[in-house]
Amino acid sequence: MSLNCKTSGLNGRLLTRSKMRKPLRGCYSGWKWKRLFLFVWVLVVIGFGLSLFSGVFRKKMETSGTCEDNSLVLVEQFNNVSKDLLHEVASSFFESDQITTLNCTKQFGNKKSTKHEISCTLKVPDHEHNAELWGQCPVHDDKAPVVQSSSVHEKLARDDNDILKVCMWALFIIALCSPIRCLWMNRKGKMKKTEHAQSSSRSGGKWMKKLLVVFVLAGVSLSIWLFWYLNKGIQLRREETLESMCDERARMLQDQFNVSMNHVHALAILVSTFYHGKQPPAIDQETFGEYTERTSFERPLTSGVAYALRVRHFEREKFEKEHGWTIKKMETEDQDQTLAQDCDPENLDPSPVHDEYAPVILSQDTVSHIVSIDMMSGKEDRENILRARASGKGVLTSPFKLLKSNHLGVVLTFAVYKTHLLPDTTPEQRIKATVGYLGASYDVPSLVDKLLHQLASKQTIVVNVYDTTNVSAVIRMYGPEEIDTGLLHVNSLDFGDPARKHEMHCRFKQRPSLPWTAILASGGVLIITCLLGHIFYVAINRIATVEHDYREMMKLKTRAEAADVAKSQFLATVSHEIRTPMNGVLGMLQMLMDTNLDAKQLDFAQTAHSSGKDLIKLINEVLDQAKIESGRLELEAVPFELHTILDDVLSSFSTKSQEKRIELAVYVSNQLPEIVVGDPVRFKKIITNLVANSHKFTHDRGHIFVSVHLADEVTRETDMKDDMLRRILNGSKSNLACDTLSGLPVVDRKKSWENFENLSCKDSINEFGKIKILVTVEDTGVGIPIDAQSRIFMPFMQADSSPSRTYGGAGIGLSISKRLVGLMDGEIGFVSEPGTGSTFSFTAVFMKKETCSLDTVVQQCHPAISEFWGLRALVIDRKDIRAGVTRYHLQRMGISVEITSDFDSARSFLSESDSSGFAIILVDQEVWDKESGLAFLRGLKSSTKLFLLANSISPTINGEIKSANLTATFVEKPLRLSVLISCFQEKLPAGNNRVVARKPSTLGDLLRDKRILVVDDNIVNRRVAEGALKKYGAIVTCVDSGKAALERLKPPHSFHACFMDLQMPEMDGFEATRQIRRLESTFNIEIKSAEVGHWHTPILAMTADVIQATDEQCTKCGMDGFVSKPFEEEQLYSAAACFFESG
Repeated sequence: MSLNCKTSGLNGRLLTRSKMRKPLRGCYSGWKWKRLFLFVWVLVVIGFGLSLFSGVFRKKMETSGTCEDNSLVLVEQFNNVSKDLLHEVASSFFESDQITTLNCTKQFGNKKSTKHEISCTLKVPDHEHNAELWGQCPVHDDKAPVVQSSSVHEKLARDDNDILKVCMWALFIIALCSPIRCLWMNRKGKMKKTEHAQSSSRSGGKWMKKLLVVFVLAGVSLSIWLFWYLNKGIQLRREETLESMCDERARMLQDQFNVSMNHVHALAILVSTFYHGKQPPAIDQETFGEYTERTSFERPLTSGVAYALRVRHFEREKFEKEHGWTIKKMETEDQDQTLAQDCDPENLDPSPVHDEYAPVILSQDTVSHIVSIDMMSGKEDRENILRARASGKGVLTSPFKLLKSNHLGVVLTFAVYKTHLLPDTTPEQRIKATVGYLGASYDVPSLVDKLLHQLASKQTIVVNVYDTTNVSAVIRMYGPEEIDTGLLHVNSLDFGDPARKHEMHCRFKQRPSLPWTAILASGGVLIITCLLGHIFYVAINRIATVEHDYREMMKLKTRAEAADVAKSQFLATVSHEIRTPMNGVLGMLQMLMDTNLDAKQLDFAQTAHSSGKDLIKLINEVLDQAKIESGRLELEAVPFELHTILDDVLSSFSTKSQEKRIELAVYVSNQLPEIVVGDPVRFKKIITNLVANSHKFTHDRGHIFVSVHLADEVTRETDMKDDMLRRILNGSKSNLACDTLSGLPVVDRKKSWENFENLSCKDSINEFGKIKILVTVEDTGVGIPIDAQSRIFMPFMQADSSPSRTYGGAGIGLSISKRLVGLMDGEIGFVSEPGTGSTFSFTAVFMKKETCSLDTVVQQCHPAISEFWGLRALVIDRKDIRAGVTRYHLQRMGISVEITSDFDSARSFLSESDSSGFAIILVDQEVWDKESGLAFLRGLKSSTKLFLLANSISPTINGEIKSANLTATFVEKPLRLSVLISCFQEKLPAGNNRVVARKPSTLGDLLRDKRILVVDDNIVNRRVAEGALKKYGAIVTCVDSGKAALERLKPPHSFHACFMDLQMPEMDGFEATRQIRRLESTFNIEIKSAEVGHWHTPILAMTADVIQATDEQCTKCGMDGFVSKPFEEEQLYSAAACFFESG
C-alpha cells in the first residue's frame, strides 16, 4: 500500500538593475558651458539615484516578503512529513510489541529538481505471516536551487529601461534650451550692432514670446505624458504584486490542505492495517481515541476524526449484538439537534432498513457523541461515501457549519479497503473491497487564518475563499463581505476532489493611494517648465509690470495721504471746538473760586473744575493715541532726573491715596544714574497711567509700589543686585505677607517680564552710551480676570465692558502706554491674579549723561538739603521693604540711616550710639504702641526729634502723645523729598554748620506792571486770559482779530509781550505773526544807524489745535512759545515770565 503526498513547488524572484547611460553634453564654452554641464550632471545623478533607490527598495521588499513566506512553507512541509510523525504512530502500539522496527531513509533527486523522497519501512510481526509496509512522500528541500521567473524579470527590466529613456528625453529637452538661448544671445548681439536696434529688439521680443509659448506647451505635454506613463507602470506593478501575493497564498493553502489530507489518508491506512488486518483487531475505541488525541497536533485544522464500519443489512443484527447498541439514524426533524455537540445518541431513532450501513465505531474524543450513528443515513454524506469508495480518493462535502467554532468547514472522506488494490482496479472491485470509511472535518477559516498569520504582509490584502461548485449559489467559506477597492485577482484551488471547485479572491484592503511618484515626476517637469517660462516672461514684461505697480502705488499713496489728512483735520477741528469752550469753562471756574464763596459754593466750583480737568485729560489721551497712530509723535531728548519724575507722580496721587488709605511708595535703585537723556513728559505719562490704573482697582489698606532698576540688574547674581531688589525677589519666592510693602500678598513680579526678548543682556549700557531701565508698578487690587487679560492693551477696551461695571474710564491709558514704550525701544508686560493684584513692568532705553555726585545733583534741585548732611536717622518699621523706602528718601538728603523693627531694639541702638546720637527717629504708625511708644518717647534727648509716618493722622495716637505732654510730628505718606525737607526744616533746630536758605517766593513780581496784549476772536478766552494775567499784576489789553493786533504791535509800541490765538477769521495767528516780524525787521533796519536796541516783541501762541500747531510750526512763522488751551494761570505766567528778568 503506497502513500502519495502532493506538494507544490515554490519559486523566488530577484531582479537587479545596474544600467547607466552617459550624460549629454552641451554646446557652451567657458564658464557658461561649465555651469550648464554641472546642471545637467546634477539632474542625471538625481534621476538615476532616485530610480535606482526605488528599484532596489522595491526588490528588497518583494524578495524579503517572498523569502519569508517560502521559508515558513518549507519548514512546515518538512515538519509535517518527519520521522517524529511515524514514531508517534508506532508509539501507540509499543505496549503490545506489535512493531519491531521503523527505518526512514531520504533519497535525493537530480541537481535541477527540488523534489526529494523520504522512504520509511515499518515491520510488524504476525503469527501467520510478516507484513512490511512502506511509503514515500516527496518533499522539497530548502537547500535546493530556486528557479527564477524569467518572464517577470524581463518585464520589470523593460519598465526600468523605459523609465531611463523618459529621464534621458527630459534631460535632452532641457539641454536643448541651452543652444536656443545661445543662438538668441548671439542674434541679440548682432542686432545691437545694426542701425535699427530698437525695431529689431521689438521683433525679437515677439519671437521670444512665440518661442516661450511653444516651450511651455511642449513642457506641459511632456509632463502629461510622463504622468500617464508612470501611473500606468504603478498600476501594472500593483497588479503584479496582488497576483504574486494571491498566488502565493493559494499555493500555500493547497499545500497545507494536501499535507493534512495525507495525514488523514495515512490514518486510514493504519486503520486498515491494525483493525482489519489483525484478528483480533489491534485497535479499539480507547486506542483510537488516545492515538488521535496524541497525534492531533499533526492535524491542527481538523475538529475531529472518526471511522465508520461498512455493515450490510444481513450483518446488522450480529453487529448490534457485538457492540451492544443500535445503529442510529442521522437525520431527524430537528437537524440542529442531531449535529449539536451535546446531543445524546440514545435520543436518536434507529436507522431505517437499507442495503448497507456505515455506523461510527471509532472516533476521536472530541466527536465521541457520533458513535453508533449511521453516516449513510445522511443524504450528502451517503453520496460522498459512495464516491469515495468508488474512486479510491478523498472526497469533500459541501461547506457546512462546524460544531464548536460555528465556522464553515468540509468533511474529507477516505474509503478503507481490506486488501491492497492495484492502480488499475475497477470501481466495482473497489466497492467490493471496501470495509469502512474514515472521515475528518476541516475548519477552513482557521486554516486560512493560520496561513495568513505566517505571512508578514497578511494585513495588505483581503482574502476570500469560495465554494463555486454550484455557480448559481456560491458559498463564501472564508473572509468578509467583498468591498470594491479596485483590483481583484482570482485563483482556482484544488483540494484533491475534482467534483468540487473552490476559488480564492484577493483584493487590497484599501484603495490605491495617489500615484505620488508620477505626480512628483510630472509635477517636477511641469514646475521646471513653468519656472523657465516665468523667468523669460518676467524678463520680457518687467518694465511694464514695474510701471503698472508704480501707478497703482501712487494711487494708493494719494488715497492714504488724503485719508490721513482728513483724519488729522477732523481731530484738529474736534479738538479745537472742544478745547475752546472748555478753556472758558475752566478759566471762569478758576476765577469764580478766587472770589468770596461759602464752603458749599466753593465745593461745587471745585467739583466742576475737577470734572473739566478730567474731560481735558481724556481729550489729551485720545489725541495722543491719534498722534501715535499717525506717526507724528516724536520723542524729545532732554536731560532729566528720574527721582524728580517719580516725586511728581507721587504728588499727583498723594491726596487720592490718603483718601483711600492706600500705601503709595516709590523706589529708585542706587545703581541707576541720576540724570538720563530722554523724553521726561512721555516717561512720566507712562508711569502716571499705570499708577492711575492701579489706584482705580486697589481697595483700602492695600498698596501701590513703583520701583525703578537697571534692566540688567534682575539677571545678575544675588550679591550684585540692589538690596531692595534682592528683598523683593526673595519675598516673591517665599510668598510671605511680611515681605511686601503693606503686608498683603502680591503676585510674582518676575512673571511680568519673563517674556521680554531683550531683558537679559550682558551689559545694559552699550557702546553708544545707552541705558535700559526697568520700571515695575505693583498693586494689591482686585486683579484682572483671566478672560480679559488678552485684550488689556487694546484701545478703548476694559476688563469689564458691561453697562453695570464698577470702575469707569475710557480704557485708553494702557494702550497709549504700550505704544509709548514701543517708541522708547522697550517692552511692556504684566502678571495678574484675580483677588491678589497685578504687576505691570516695562523697559525704556535712555541715553546716559555723566553728572556730578549725588549731593551736587540734589542740591541743584533742592538747595536746602545741605543743612541735613551728616545727620543720623533711625527708622523703626516691622516691614523691611517699607523701611527700605524710607531709607531711600533719607539717603537722598545725605542722612545716614539705621533700621530696626521695634522699640526695644531701638533703645539698644540709642544706648550704643556715639555722642552725636540720632537727630531723627522715624516710626511707622503700625509699630506704635501706647505703653512702649510713650516710654520710648520719654527717653529721648531733647535734640532728637521723633516723626510718625502714617497714611492718615490718627487722632487717638495724637491725643495719647499730647496727654503725656510729649511732642511728635506726623508725616503723611506718600513720602517724597519736598515733604521731608519742609518737615525737617520746621522741627529741626538750625545749627552753625547748617545754613537755612529759604528763598522767598517772587511769583507775580516778574509780570507786575508789564503791558501784555491778548489776541483772540473768542470773548470768553480773552476774559480768561485777561483775568489770569491781571492776577500777577500785568496790564492786559485785548483785541479780537489779527488785523487789530497788527495795528497795535506796529513798532514802536508799549507792549512787552503778546498772547495770540492761531485760528481767527480774516487773518490767523501765523499770518499776523509773520507780518509783525516783517514790520519789526523793517523798523530794525531803520533804527540801526541810530544805535538803538533790537526791537523784538515776544509772541506766544494760544490754540486748542494740538495736532497741527506744533512748536516747529510756531517757530517757523516767528513765534517765541506755545500755550495749549485750556490753559491755567501757572501756564500763562511761566510762558511769559521767561522773557523778563527778575528784580
